[in-house]
Amino acid sequence: MTTNGEAATSGEADAGAAARQRTAARKPTVARERTLAREQTVARERTVAQERTAGRAPGVQPYYARSAEALAERYESLRFETVHEHFLPLLPAAPARVADIGAGTGRDAAALAALGHEVTAVEPVPELRRVARRLHPSPAIRWLADSLPALPRLDGAAGAFDAILLSAVWMHLDAPDRPAAMRRLHTLLAPGGRLLISLRHGPPPEDRRMYDIPAPETVTLATHHDLRPLQQTTATDHLGRDTVHWSSLAFEKERA
Repeated sequence: MTTNGEAATSGEADAGAAARQRTAARKPTVARERTLAREQTVARERTVAQERTAGRAPGVQPYYARSAEALAERYESLRFETVHEHFLPLLPAAPARVADIGAGTGRDAAALAALGHEVTAVEPVPELRRVARRLHPSPAIRWLADSLPALPRLDGAAGAFDAILLSAVWMHLDAPDRPAAMRRLHTLLAPGGRLLISLRHGPPPEDRRMYDIPAPETVTLATHHDLRPLQQTTATDHLGRDTVHWSSLAFEKERA
């Protein structure tokens, strides 16, 4: 026969043993997850190196070229006003000069043009540009084959844009390219111009180069390049993916 105190001590010991067993069981899982994450990072970095060695334009990933038609169906199923509801109050009054960097199938560029803006749509993947021109043949949209971080075809456009939109684009830039890209975006903005960035969070897919970039990192980088934070919001994935969520970040270039 045991006393109540002995029973309590025994129970605590059992609970402690069970907790240790759960921790021990969890360690291999954590280790596997970390190993997988490292392998995915190495694979993405290898892809970047191969693309650069082959001379392929930055941002032209095979996935987007071969999936252009399927992506058009997916992207065009969502309205600009739904995806970018947090950005709507921050858009400049029309008519304004707006750049859509990484314009994809043209949904956002077309919506901005319909609002009365003069739009420069930048997209490095020729297959996506062809789809976009077919779906959105607006005379208010100027299409360019170009990409971050350098955007060389926008040389001479310093201070040209009242707003720049990067929708699901920043996540494709590897870490060494992000400071140069932010510096370039700052240069392209007019004084008082606004930079609007949507960030994807969640496990990166294995079939393309993509990074889960923390919102605070992007805010810090933008601030370092003299872009004042205006807004930071979060949202679930509009395509219904449980493992994906989004941050919407807005910045403003200081006025002269």
